[in-house]
Amino acid sequence: MIKYEILREVMLENREEVMRHEVVKRNVSLDGFDRQVLVGVRRAGKSYLLYGKIQELISQGYSWNDIVYLNFEDERLAGMELADLNMILEVHAGLSDKRPMLFLDEIQNVEGWEHFARRIAENKFKVFITGSNARMLSKDVSAVLGGRYLTREVFPMQFNEYMAIHGMDSTSELLTATTASRGELKSLFEEYFQFGGFPECAGLPVKRDYLMSLYQKIFLGDIAARNKIENIFALRVLIRKLAESIKQPLSFTRAANIVASTGTKIGKSTVINYLTYATDAYLILPVRNIADNLVGKVSNPKYYFIDNGLISLLALDIRTSLLENLVALKLLSTYGTKEETIYFYNHGIEVDFYVPSTETAIQVSYSMNDAEGTFERETKALVKVQSRLLCRRNIIVTYDDEDIVEKDGIRIEIIPAWKFVLGSV
Repeated sequence: MIKYEILREVMLENREEVMRHEVVKRNVSLDGFDRQVLVGVRRAGKSYLLYGKIQELISQGYSWNDIVYLNFEDERLAGMELADLNMILEVHAGLSDKRPMLFLDEIQNVEGWEHFARRIAENKFKVFITGSNARMLSKDVSAVLGGRYLTREVFPMQFNEYMAIHGMDSTSELLTATTASRGELKSLFEEYFQFGGFPECAGLPVKRDYLMSLYQKIFLGDIAARNKIENIFALRVLIRKLAESIKQPLSFTRAANIVASTGTKIGKSTVINYLTYATDAYLILPVRNIADNLVGKVSNPKYYFIDNGLISLLALDIRTSLLENLVALKLLSTYGTKEETIYFYNHGIEVDFYVPSTETAIQVSYSMNDAEGTFERETKALVKVQSRLLCRRNIIVTYDDEDIVEKDGIRIEIIPAWKFVLGSV
């Protein structure tokens, strides 16, 4: 049971926390719907979206008499239970006689939070909720919320957002007009390519230290501690192997054998649990083979990481992996992670990505240097897959090459990665 006085103290201190931050504008807007649930990996910028909305409201003439913000990561709220949540309204009533808009940050720490969320929605409160666990979008939670909330996934910054905070306009026609501007763009892209788009990391001169600290928080807090994992070594080996295997499907059996090769035996069921926990924490994102049967789709996916910077921490010699991961993130952030709107194709032919809704097939190749037979290999796969899938658009994403070619009557766009992540798919 949380004491009234402690909750009041936290709420008042949280007000100061919200107002002292300078908020970078993101592509995500909280306008248009009065009740939203924002879910995504830790430090993706969910809290800052709430800060920005609150600061905007206050600039429009609202005051803290109209607003409640509460961060459930505050250690003073540890142990808060479902029965305690109504005290939020009681504390606000002691501070103001106005009906508040509620901003509830990282509420997944309170078991059963969705029941409180449903009740206040039924009472027509405006509510904005964040959380760092994909279980908040589970069918069970969605059933309780009953369509009363708009649910959205928040990713680390896209490249156009990264450019904006560095003072570059991604829509400018002058972007690549001169050698100097192209050089500036490519230098910034290389930084984003290696270290990713976590907002707080973007402006830091030494990014690895921040990324390591964040990874440890996700690994130890959101995965190991939350799920009471005892074999930390096995979990660590598994995640490192995932970072080294971006481009290949990884079956549960193979993953278990890999961990076992280090001297730590774990069963396939344990591997499945570990992968589920890492997915729930938004550390990894599975993409399935559209050519597989149901069992194959579930048991033999490719795994991508939520941010390139985390891969850079965990693996070596990874530029081709970083490129494919970046393409995956562009697609998953555009189409979402929960409805299996993105696939790969592997059945005699290998195609890295397929988007059914736009009938787009995508290959990823670091370079189209034909001395290595790359051009023939990548274009041949796109030509062959035409007989298996509907493909209105065919793309090869490279690090820097650009061209439009025709192969056996099939038009293929070769697009540099920086242009691909800035464009629409």
